[in-house]
Amino acid sequence: MSEQSLSEKSPVSEKIPVTVLTGYLGAGKTTLLNRILSEPHGKRYAVIVNEFGEIGIDNDLVVGVDEEVFEMNNGCICCTVRGDLVRILDGLMRRKGKFDAIIVETTGLADPAPVAQTFFIDENVGRKTKLDAVVTVADAKWLNERLKDAPEAKNQIAFADVILINKTDLVSPEELSDIEARIRGINPYAKLHKTERAKVPLDAVLGRNAFDLDRILDLEPDFLGGDDHDHHNHNHDHGHDHDHGHGGLKHYHDE
Repeated sequence: MSEQSLSEKSPVSEKIPVTVLTGYLGAGKTTLLNRILSEPHGKRYAVIVNEFGEIGIDNDLVVGVDEEVFEMNNGCICCTVRGDLVRILDGLMRRKGKFDAIIVETTGLADPAPVAQTFFIDENVGRKTKLDAVVTVADAKWLNERLKDAPEAKNQIAFADVILINKTDLVSPEELSDIEARIRGINPYAKLHKTERAKVPLDAVLGRNAFDLDRILDLEPDFLGGDDHDHHNHNHDHGHDHDHGHGGLKHYHDE
């Protein structure tokens, strides 16, 4: 198709937007993902998750399975990450025209930095995709505890362009104000949404064009340094999580 060949030589506006969805264990990422996959939004998303069986995607939504790819009944595609994120993205690009945007869901224990880096450091990926936004789901009830004991939780907040303060029904108004102040202390720039069961208009989290590379470079000057990037003395492959012994974005089941 001529349209197809035109998009291969795509200018920046033609790049496929990518949303990185992150958040600590149990915060509600999977709830948000299921909403994206089940709402009649008229768009087709390619969703990169880890092992499909662990993710908690509603099986009623699945209409076809092709190796690592799961076709959903609203036109979305799900991929499981068993290997390198770059390889999965390359494979998706060969299906160009079948979807409007890509969502990468990271594990609850992931620092989003190496995933975000992939879109700037890998030339082939950067030519065809653009990082649209990092969306972090935060648990209103447990975030304060997580910030004490989990550096990843702080990084997920710091790197976010959009933050859902989820499970607001489980805390008092005073506790919610305290959580919001803690989040603002770490990241004064992100757009905040207070939610129950991750209910938010999807255009508040998708298609934001919100990722600000300059802000991230202020936060982390070595962000574009490739292999020099060493967030917590972990060695990263492109887009890999910090979990050892697993070739991808290891997933732990969210509530």
